[in-house]
Amino acid sequence: MKNYKIKSLTVVFAALIFSSCVQDLNLTPKDPNIVTSLTVYNTPGAYKEGLSKLYATFSVSGQQGPAGQPDISGIDEGFGNYLRQYWNVQELSTDEAVMAWNDASIKDFHWQTWAPNDVFIAAIYSRIMYTVALSNEYIRATAGNTDADIIKYQAEARFVRALAYSHAIDLFGNPPFVTEADSPGAFFPKQTTRAELFTYIETELKAIENDLGTPRFEYGRADQAAAWTLLAKLYLNAKVYIGQDKNTECVTYCNKVIAAGYTLNSKYANNFTADNNLSSEMIFPITCDGQHTQSYGGMTYLIHAEIGGSMSPAAFGVGGGWGGLRTTSAFVGKFSDNTGATDQRAMFWSAGQKLEINDIGQFTDGWAITKFSNLTSTGAAAPHAHPDFVDTDYPVFRLADVYLMYAEAVLRGGGGGSASSALGYVNALRQRAYGNVNGNITSGQMTLDFILDERARELYWEGFRRSDLIRYGKFTGSSYLWPWKGKVAGGTATEVYRDLYPIPSNDMGANPTLQQNPGYN
Repeated sequence: MKNYKIKSLTVVFAALIFSSCVQDLNLTPKDPNIVTSLTVYNTPGAYKEGLSKLYATFSVSGQQGPAGQPDISGIDEGFGNYLRQYWNVQELSTDEAVMAWNDASIKDFHWQTWAPNDVFIAAIYSRIMYTVALSNEYIRATAGNTDADIIKYQAEARFVRALAYSHAIDLFGNPPFVTEADSPGAFFPKQTTRAELFTYIETELKAIENDLGTPRFEYGRADQAAAWTLLAKLYLNAKVYIGQDKNTECVTYCNKVIAAGYTLNSKYANNFTADNNLSSEMIFPITCDGQHTQSYGGMTYLIHAEIGGSMSPAAFGVGGGWGGLRTTSAFVGKFSDNTGATDQRAMFWSAGQKLEINDIGQFTDGWAITKFSNLTSTGAAAPHAHPDFVDTDYPVFRLADVYLMYAEAVLRGGGGGSASSALGYVNALRQRAYGNVNGNITSGQMTLDFILDERARELYWEGFRRSDLIRYGKFTGSSYLWPWKGKVAGGTATEVYRDLYPIPSNDMGANPTLQQNPGYN
């Protein structure tokens, strides 16, 4: 099935143990009903509904949709959506995306001038911990159950928690840490270290491998390939997280995914349409449905906000454009032909747009990007068409990313792979992009810097750019500048400590055991 129809489960989730002292937080999970898991999980079907809620924490923002009963408070519900804020912190802080809006501190991401009291940083932090808390409660509720389906459900819940914690280790480094072993109640969650959290995520993903479904057993649910891809990504970034190379391990798990039968979609753009659930390279998505997962965040945000100026909303399958999102000349320059005539991945809108950004607040300064659409791959209306909310799924993991992780890990000395296979995977992506072999590269051209640029060309706006630049030492500092980095038109060096986001001020105030990330005190 493409999407879970989300039902409002009034599971107590106790005090939602992720928070330090929930009554003191500005952004806190909300539980308006007093119901226990014993009464909620009273039928086999209820367990799957509960699992649906865990997946839904990434795509929807509350119990009602699109607004009215938010999961977290203290911020507009649409802004507080998990995917929306995760995308913002990963993309707006880089050369790939710029936001023209004046909402609160949104421009601070691109300028890299954020502070510990940033409401959007607090939102993604609370979102991550909310997902962890709900997952913990579900895992407790399913503990010891010997039903084969429920064993699989619990493994998926552990994957969801591991995915949320993988965002925490990447964005914040050393967040508070709780599992199902911590009884719900009023206590100060202990802060973990990046090394400890790395080991925990790695151990969890390996532990659930055999309990998860086989690759592609049911669309939209985490399977073994999703766990393998997350492990590969964890290992690729291990040097950043724990100071150790884990490139051989990255290659190992990339090989597992590649052997699982996924194939590249014949057309790049079809990975980002309203029927991208049919894509043969989709490994794990955040599913969206115009009728059943209505939210002003997530893909609704990405599609509406990329449309503005002379662009026609109908050409994207929606009723209106919000404007705001576009890209920088530094990113446009990653393509050999800036018009997109050569590399078909260069999905830009330049009509009425200036290439250079003189005013970050002007939508017409900077080219727009047309990557995501709420029309199907044939140009038809979305299956569950709605003028405001979209059917297009967000590609968390797809095969193209695995190909590029494999190539990078091999170049970084990872064993278990080969340079010839790496070259073949990269050229497979480029043959799709160019429609022929004219874009193929030689082994001598396949350098680490080339792979970084190729990841930008292939995976832009998919939530990887910040992490990729950090891994290459180019996110902060002066080794790579782009327009308005450091709040200077031509770009300037920024402080290295900004490779991590700060622990939000409200949680620092609520939990006296926490220590702030360096540079933010």
